[in-house]
Amino acid sequence: MAKKQYNFDKLMELLSKEPWPQVYYFKFIVPADNKLIARVQSLFNSQEANISMRRSSKGKYITISAKEMMLSAESVVERYKKASEIEGIISL
Repeated sequence: MAKKQYNFDKLMELLSKEPWPQVYYFKFIVPADNKLIARVQSLFNSQEANISMRRSSKGKYITISAKEMMLSAESVVERYKKASEIEGIISL
């Protein structure tokens, strides 16, 4: 399967118009695999981020949502870049 290409420049352009710091809401979908779920969770500071998970109706996928205080647009884009390295991830 080909790796999905993300337009991080466009994301940076949109986020740079926002006031920083702010609480940012991340949302990812991954196959229901414990290793993949752990990799997504490891992207966030467990003491500062509010992370929730929800299983799809058929149980094949997990939606992982996280709210965390981010200091800049650059830090958000870096987080998405790290997430894009996880196989099978969908960033929303």
